[in-house]
Amino acid sequence: MTSGTSSNPDDRFDSFYNEVKEIEKRDSVLTPKQQIERLLRPGATYRNLNPFDVLQVEPDTPLEEIKKKYRRLSILVHPDKNQDDPDRAQQAFEAVNKAWKTLESDDTRKKCMDIIEEAVGRTDLMLAEKRKKAKKEGKSGVPEDDPEKYKHAVYVLTMKLFADLERKRRDLAGRDMEERKRKREQEIEDEEKAKVEKEWQKNFEESRQNRVNSWQSFQAQGKNKTKKMKAFKPPKNKPESR
Repeated sequence: MTSGTSSNPDDRFDSFYNEVKEIEKRDSVLTPKQQIERLLRPGATYRNLNPFDVLQVEPDTPLEEIKKKYRRLSILVHPDKNQDDPDRAQQAFEAVNKAWKTLESDDTRKKCMDIIEEAVGRTDLMLAEKRKKAKKEGKSGVPEDDPEKYKHAVYVLTMKLFADLERKRRDLAGRDMEERKRKREQEIEDEEKAKVEKEWQKNFEESRQNRVNSWQSFQAQGKNKTKKMKAFKPPKNKPESR
């Protein structure tokens, strides 16, 4: 085989995984600029959903140790420390803060741990199927039998689960926003109808009173004419003088 890209899937996986490990090793001692790049690199929108990944800590790390890592990272990427690139530093700083707020709360940290536990369980099921297939093909095992490769498989699935959860959250938020918008539009429509009805009722009451007043005035005028007619006495005829 020539020294180009290997056609063996396991070799390609090993190459990819070694590259990932090198990146992780480099990330652990990143400068402020490099940390900002790490937190804003392509795919960061979904990568940063995993607070453990943002703060570069293992899920079983004690909270006090996570807090120390958070403080170090927040100082490194703080906009005041990166005045040559304050906007990007602010984005990175917000990602670090959000990750810490998520892990600081018992409730949200538990939800994150539930996702990781699900990733572990699903990875184990997937590997059980892969081992059965490998055994049928006469192979002795699978690449993920290596602890580091197994860990990476869990990491990849964890990221996917966080992304799926975020998409569901956005869908629910979108539907909720649409529902609130629809309700508000209906409220405005009802308010307008009520306003028109109230105005119509007001005008009707005013016009009815005017009609009543006009009728009363008409009746009063009729009575006055009748009185005048009754009071009128024709002149008496005088006898003609001869």
